[in-house]
Amino acid sequence: MSNNLQTPDYQNARVLVVGDVMLDQFWQGRASKISPEAPVPVLNYQTTTLAPGGAGNVAMNLAALGAQTTLIGVVGDDEHGQTLTQLLDQQGIHFIPCLSDDNKPTISKIRLMSRHQQLLRVDREQLPMTSARLLETVSDYLADFDYIIASDYAKGALVDIPAILALAKLHGKRVLVDPKGTDFSRYQGAFLLTPNLPEFRAIVGALDSETDLVERATEMTEALDLSALLLTRSEAGMTVFLRTVEDHITHIHHRAQAKEVFDVTGAGDTVIAVLTASLAAGCELDTAVELANIGAGVVVGKLGTATVTPREIDTALNESRFIRQGFLKEEQLMRELEKAKVKGETIVMTNGCFDILHNGHVNYLSQAAQLGDRLLVAINTDESVARLKGPGRPANHLKSRANVLAALRAVDWVVAFDEDTPTRIIKDCAPDFLVKGGDNDPDKIPGAAEVRAQGGEVLVMDYVEGFSTTHTIERIMGQDGE
Repeated sequence: MSNNLQTPDYQNARVLVVGDVMLDQFWQGRASKISPEAPVPVLNYQTTTLAPGGAGNVAMNLAALGAQTTLIGVVGDDEHGQTLTQLLDQQGIHFIPCLSDDNKPTISKIRLMSRHQQLLRVDREQLPMTSARLLETVSDYLADFDYIIASDYAKGALVDIPAILALAKLHGKRVLVDPKGTDFSRYQGAFLLTPNLPEFRAIVGALDSETDLVERATEMTEALDLSALLLTRSEAGMTVFLRTVEDHITHIHHRAQAKEVFDVTGAGDTVIAVLTASLAAGCELDTAVELANIGAGVVVGKLGTATVTPREIDTALNESRFIRQGFLKEEQLMRELEKAKVKGETIVMTNGCFDILHNGHVNYLSQAAQLGDRLLVAINTDESVARLKGPGRPANHLKSRANVLAALRAVDWVVAFDEDTPTRIIKDCAPDFLVKGGDNDPDKIPGAAEVRAQGGEVLVMDYVEGFSTTHTIERIMGQDGE
C-alpha cells in the first residue's frame, strides 16, 4: 500500500448506476430448537431489517461515501417497489424506477438470521426482470455523468448492456461493470470489469497456477478491449490488470486488508462503488484500486449488505500505516510474524545487501510479493556488507537502505542481520517461501535446507538484465575519476 494514500473528497463525484435492483429483507430471531415436523431449526422471529440490494446496494455504498448518486433499475408496481424507492430516497439517492414488463413483481430476497448466522434465503423473483423503458431512460441521463456502473446480477435489467456500452462510447463515458454469467463478450468495450475469482473461473476454466491466472486475465483484458480488469480474490486480495499507453497489459496485486471476516454479502458492490467514486473524485486508477481494497476490507467485517464511509476508510488507512512499521528490530519482527501466521497469512522472505536499489531489485521484489501475503526482506548490516563486498562498501548505510526498502509497496517488513549469511534468521522466521534472484542454485542458497525442513519452498526468480549494484558503483566511480 502507498504510504501517502489519502481518502479523496467524494462530495463532487457524480456516478450513474444502472442494473438489477432488489429489496433485501433480514428476518432476525433465535433458533434454539429443531422442528418435530422435519429436521430443520425453528426460528423464533423477532425483527425485520430492510435494505436496498443488488444495484441498490451499490448506490447505497456511493451515497455513504458522499457521492452524488443516480440509480436506474427495474421494479414492479407493488409495495416492495415503493419500499425500495423510499429507502433509496432516505439516503439522498435519485432513483429512477422503470416499471417491469408483464407486471412482474419487484425482486426481493429474504434472509433468515439467528445469532449473526444465515439459516436460509428465500428469493421472490420472476425472470427476466426487464423494462422496455430502461435503455431510453439511460440514454436520457447518460450525458450528465462521466462514470457509469453497470451492476449485473443476471436478473434481466441489463439485457441491453451492449447497447448501453455503445451509447457510453458515443458520449465518451466510462462504464465499469460488475459482471455475471458465462458470456463476458456482452461487456466488450467496457472501461473496466470486476469479476470475482469464481466468476472468472466460470469463463476461463480451471487455473493451475498464478502464471496461468495472469495469462488468462491478460487474454481477457485484450479480447474484451478493456482498459482494465480488476479480479477480486477473496482472502487473497485483488489483482488489477492494466492497459498501458504502449497498449501492453501489466498487473499489480493488492493484498487483502480485512482484519476479520464476518459476512461477504455485497462486498463486490463496495469494491465497484469505492473504485468508481474515487475515479470520479479525480484519483488515478491504481489509487482508486487501493482505496477499493481498503473499503472491501472494512465492509466484510460487518453483517449483511453493508456500506463503508470516508471516515472508516481513513481509520483503516491509519491502522494499515501503523501496522506497516517497515524497519523492525528482530524481536518486533517475531511478534509481527506470530500475528501473521495466526491469521493464516503466507510469508515470503528474501535477503541481500540492497546497497543501491535499482530497477532489477524492484522488479524482483514485486514478483516475490505476489507469492504470498507478506514480504520480509532481511538485509546485511554495514559490517556484514563490508566483510562480503570489501572496502568502500556499503555505499549507503543500514538505516538508509532499510528506509528505502520499507517504502516500497511490495515490502512489508525489513530486518537486519549481522552474520555473513542469513541462515540463522531465515530459520527463526520460518517463511513459507524463500526467494532469491538471479542464477542461484536453489540447493546452495543459505537457509534453503532449513526452510525445506520446515515445510517451506525455495524459489529463484529472474533478475532484469543490465542492472547490478557493483556495475552502478563502478560507473559512478569511473565518472568521478574523469
